[in-house]
Amino acid sequence: MATSVAGEGHPSLNGIISEHQTKKLTDLPTELLEHILCFPALKHVDICNVSCCCKRLQDVCHGRGKVWGHQYKLRWPRLQRFYRQNECCDWLKEYKTRHRVGIQIRRTVESISKRFFTEVPCVGQVLGDSFAEIESLGMPEHFCEDELLFILNSDKRKSLTLKYYAKKILYFLRQQNILRSLKNFLEQPVEQQSALEGAVLVDQYCNPLADITVDSISAQMDEITEKVKKMLRIKNSSHPSLRIAQGDCFVLEDFELQRQVVCALNSVLYEQLQYKGNEFDYYNPLNSYIHQVLLRHTGIPISLSVLYMTLARKLGVQLEPVNFPNHFLLRWCQKPRGSEDIYDFVYIDAFGKGKQLTAKECEYLIGHQVTADYYSAINTVEVLLRMVGNLLNIGKRGEGNEKSYQLLRDSLDLYLTINPDNVQYLLLQARLYFHLGIWPEKVLDILQHIQALDPSQHGAVGYLVQHTLEHIQHKKHPVAPEVKRRSAPEHLEVQYSVGLIMKHKRSGYNCVIYGWDPKCTMSQEWITTMRVHQLSNGANQPFYNVLVQDGTCRYAAQENLEPHSAPLEIGHPEVGRYFSEFADTHYVANEELQTRYPEDMDETLGTVQELYHRLTPGSGNQEKAPATDQNNHQAMPM
Repeated sequence: MATSVAGEGHPSLNGIISEHQTKKLTDLPTELLEHILCFPALKHVDICNVSCCCKRLQDVCHGRGKVWGHQYKLRWPRLQRFYRQNECCDWLKEYKTRHRVGIQIRRTVESISKRFFTEVPCVGQVLGDSFAEIESLGMPEHFCEDELLFILNSDKRKSLTLKYYAKKILYFLRQQNILRSLKNFLEQPVEQQSALEGAVLVDQYCNPLADITVDSISAQMDEITEKVKKMLRIKNSSHPSLRIAQGDCFVLEDFELQRQVVCALNSVLYEQLQYKGNEFDYYNPLNSYIHQVLLRHTGIPISLSVLYMTLARKLGVQLEPVNFPNHFLLRWCQKPRGSEDIYDFVYIDAFGKGKQLTAKECEYLIGHQVTADYYSAINTVEVLLRMVGNLLNIGKRGEGNEKSYQLLRDSLDLYLTINPDNVQYLLLQARLYFHLGIWPEKVLDILQHIQALDPSQHGAVGYLVQHTLEHIQHKKHPVAPEVKRRSAPEHLEVQYSVGLIMKHKRSGYNCVIYGWDPKCTMSQEWITTMRVHQLSNGANQPFYNVLVQDGTCRYAAQENLEPHSAPLEIGHPEVGRYFSEFADTHYVANEELQTRYPEDMDETLGTVQELYHRLTPGSGNQEKAPATDQNNHQAMPM
């Protein structure tokens, strides 16, 4: 590692042979050496090798120095926010720890598919003990999360199975963290609980992979507040709300000044920003998520009320939430504080563009009379229960796919965190887990809790206990999965193979095959309901399990499917469970699916070669060609 400055036999500028001089790299000042060793092209292996050269370079590359700090921040840029600026820590030790965590997490994620492929039901839930393995590493949570994000952000079309399970684990870890935050929130004094913060926690729990923070939501609320102040300034330049700084607690006592704030708020929200109630897609869960309400400028009564009430309070107007049946409202006191006469309040319909109603007019909203109790103000916890209850009902109304099951699970988790002794929802949670075939041990814990709370539920509890114990026993003696070979005589009519991207001739949907049967294996009831007998070959033909672009899983007859003329990726959440890679024209089955269908991969490659690749005459290059038209299909039933 020596650099010759004026080597032997090299003439100097004046033509005189200079005296032999040699300078070594290690003679450079420490700051310059550090600068050189922080060159972006150098990786951690290079730094390890350099530090082994001599004592001088080992000292320059010491663990608490600039070189390893640079390597750490270069490799894990997302983790920089967890360290104070110019913090002096052992970066080499941090690097080793983070590197080791990454290896352990990747191994755990890679092992999940092998262990749970045959047990995970169609909705794709991962059993709980796999999550416990990540937590048992005992490493900082942000280390684990960063490695999972690294896996998810790698090549989009590759490592699909690894990403599939990494996403589920990240989902779980973030939810656990949010639940802890929710429990801390519920322990605060009632007067310190913010409805907006509670709504953000609900939003975060149901969307744990989204970037949603209280700070980002508050910043958007502050922007709207400034717009209202600007409008208010036009009407009354001396209004006291204009002097309120962000974060100040201030209450206007003068009713006329309050009215000016409410008018300015209505003008900004509903006229300038075009917020509105979502009447056409009322039961879309996005209407309940506060970050989506701010993004889409639409929501349902309760989410718009939380938004409206928060903005009003920032400007000195105290509004109270009212748990009115079927239509959440806010009330605004028109008399001295302390009155509970329902006729001393104006009721604000945030869903109806801030319309102000009398107590009698509120009844017109729902079409029937109610008692005075329904006009009472409620606290923040009751607001959250109503919000979560709405999501729970949407989940129950769902179509039984993974998305609706996940919403039902998430909303049940939230509801029972807030109200842990609700027997009705505890029983629903136990039934849901039992139906999905997940966490049987947890099902038994829930059932035991229900029995202690309400012995009258003995019948329902006993039934679920018996069948859950049978499920646990069955898990101890798993049945080997059926292996289907195309070469078997009974499978000769099967034309297509797993991984092929198909189009449904009648419905027009795009899908990918992840399984098949030589004949329809569904019940007679299903066959009748789906009018399979109207097909040319009825139930006596191969049927295929397919993942559809719209997120559903379907069972399609062979005569209704054809290879897609222009293969495309299928945006289904379960693709990673079955496939490891998207290879432009088809999906590559992962090891577990190949074990089930050991001869399908060769068949898929042959089909792809025949349909989409043609050899250009005189060359060895392949080029894509559209699939040939298939005109020999039999007529389809109407």
